[in-house]
Amino acid sequence: MKIHLGTEAIEEIKNAVVTAGTFDGVHLGHQKILARLREEANRLNGETVLITYWPHPRLVLKPWDHSLQLLSTFPEKANLLEQHGVDHLIKIPFTQEFSQMSPEEYVRVILHERIGTKKIIIGYDHRFGKDRSGGLEELHRFAPKYDFEVEEIPRQDIDEIGISSTKIRRALEVGDVHLATNLLGRTYTLSGRVVHGNKIGRSLGYPTANIQVKENYKLVPADGIYAVRVCIEYQKYNGMLNIGQRPTIGGDHKTIEVNIFDFDEDIYESEIAIEFVDLIRKEIKFSSLDALKAQLKTDKEAVSQRLSKL
Repeated sequence: MKIHLGTEAIEEIKNAVVTAGTFDGVHLGHQKILARLREEANRLNGETVLITYWPHPRLVLKPWDHSLQLLSTFPEKANLLEQHGVDHLIKIPFTQEFSQMSPEEYVRVILHERIGTKKIIIGYDHRFGKDRSGGLEELHRFAPKYDFEVEEIPRQDIDEIGISSTKIRRALEVGDVHLATNLLGRTYTLSGRVVHGNKIGRSLGYPTANIQVKENYKLVPADGIYAVRVCIEYQKYNGMLNIGQRPTIGGDHKTIEVNIFDFDEDIYESEIAIEFVDLIRKEIKFSSLDALKAQLKTDKEAVSQRLSKL
């Protein structure tokens, strides 16, 4: 897959079959659109193209709103799109100036002149152009003038499987890992750098890797103890993850720390990825460190039992 920053320097794309959107999470609903994209590219002997915008439009249009939580960083999204057969990923820098482009200017400049679109496939709710004023009606109106076909993935096809990025975010915000996994078609993943902590876990017999997530917009699931798979370089390990304030030791900020089973290597400053398998319990405050240690033993047994079923 080729990744293009902007559309100014794109070389000729053969019979471009295009879709566009944020595609946050690349969930099963998105995958339905991507499958149709591949089918049409094969029919036209062409190449698949996905246009996305970065930063997320809301970060630009509402810079004061820090509530945005995304399911995927750009590298994660790019990796998933490549797995689903996208030949060209076009990353358009979203700016105030770009947001003022009229629907016809967008179609003429981006879709026609720079990409050479032969067919565009969109979801039923796709909007584009200034104030999101362009949609399916405008695409059909401009299609004869700029010589491309338009296909909409019908609302019932998407609603039938009941999937949206918002629904997945809400599931993760309450720790419903099962629902998120079913809607994504894979486990939810969180990546970050291993940093030094206060070594409390080690003193309890459960040493942890403290994870620092670089992107403040990346969604961190609800506080609690999770059964996880830990990806370090090209190896996967079972693990027990805690997200929360650590109230038993008087914690005053949220941490993400994972006890990696059967692992004793120095991975400080390494980048690791966490795959969420199941929520074991919510975070609670214990009366003492001994009580916490006893609970951690029970938690590890529950995590091991859950992961043994994979």
